[in-house]
Amino acid sequence: MQYLLMIYSAQNAGPQPGDEDFAEFMGEYFAFTRETQDRQAFVAGDALEDVDTATTVRVREGKVDITDGPFAETKEVLGGYYLLECQNLDEAIEWACKIPSARFGSVEIRPIMTLPAE
Repeated sequence: MQYLLMIYSAQNAGPQPGDEDFAEFMGEYFAFTRETQDRQAFVAGDALEDVDTATTVRVREGKVDITDGPFAETKEVLGGYYLLECQNLDEAIEWACKIPSARFGSVEIRPIMTLPAE
């Protein structure tokens, strides 16, 4: 079963580009990604551009409303994701605990819904 692990944190939480420990932090992410690939759990994953680049689209009664920025004003923002193949939720939780940003943010786990073919 596939699970989406969405990585949330406050924008300035954890090591930032230019910080002394940022390279080590990114190395942890590269190692995590390699481990998911080596164990054949990796399906997809990427970091997202800064929340300031977000665009939100709403359609209400046929009218399109486009807003710069994220859908909701929150302290923590979605910064990236992993889509992993896991045996069960317990395995997805094990992976989520290894994501470096889990130490100062949160990782939301959602199973991917399998829809019947038409």
